[in-house]
Amino acid sequence: MDHALALIIGGLAVGLLYGVFGVGSAFATPMLAVIGIPGMAAVVGPLPALLPGSAAGAWSYSRQGKVDWAVARNAVLGAFPAAIVGAACSHWVGGPVLLIASGVVLFTVGLRIVRPGRAVDPDVAAARRASTPFVLLAAAGIGFASGLLANGGGFLLVPLFLLALGLDMNEAAGTSLVVAFAVTIPTLLTHAAVGDVDWLIAGLFALGLVPGTLAGGQLGNRLPTARLRHAFGFLLLGFAVWFLARQVLPLIL
Repeated sequence: MDHALALIIGGLAVGLLYGVFGVGSAFATPMLAVIGIPGMAAVVGPLPALLPGSAAGAWSYSRQGKVDWAVARNAVLGAFPAAIVGAACSHWVGGPVLLIASGVVLFTVGLRIVRPGRAVDPDVAAARRASTPFVLLAAAGIGFASGLLANGGGFLLVPLFLLALGLDMNEAAGTSLVVAFAVTIPTLLTHAAVGDVDWLIAGLFALGLVPGTLAGGQLGNRLPTARLRHAFGFLLLGFAVWFLARQVLPLIL
């Protein structure tokens, strides 16, 4: 396959981001599109790799005590069924629209991280974490989006955990990886059932993503959380602007 080496290297890069930030899934589809994988194949291609990648990253963070298991449990309960609905809808929307939507969401999340506004009051954050309905509803919306865009939802889970629930960056990344692992299962099964998955692309991408996620999880636990948060936000913004330009400009010129 012409793109074999690029897929493995791209998977490694995405895995490192996934392990450090818990949001590699947001970069995976744009990365595949940049490599030259078209449409729905780029949207769905990362899914099989994200399953072991999420498990590897979650295991790494859990060993360091950086997973809020109560939040993770409620988030899975809300996101799991919604992901099935979103995955079913994505087959009707189509690959080109989903690629642009991935870039828009990436930019919005990056902007929210870089300019978060006032910090959440610790008491408010604690009350939200203890509120099962709040976490269930928020996670359901993210589950639908992750199913629609065919990824584990870490690009939205991390800001939820970081900005709304008051977890630190490492806890947000670790908890999002646990939830992303669970949410990827129904998303992958739904897309596989309708024949969207190119297993060769997925396998090559996984060869880089899984070890990259393990390495990123180790690295993320050693970096200062304040700087990590800003780096995360600016990385999202820069990549989103570049990717959107690649997708939109050819349509209007």
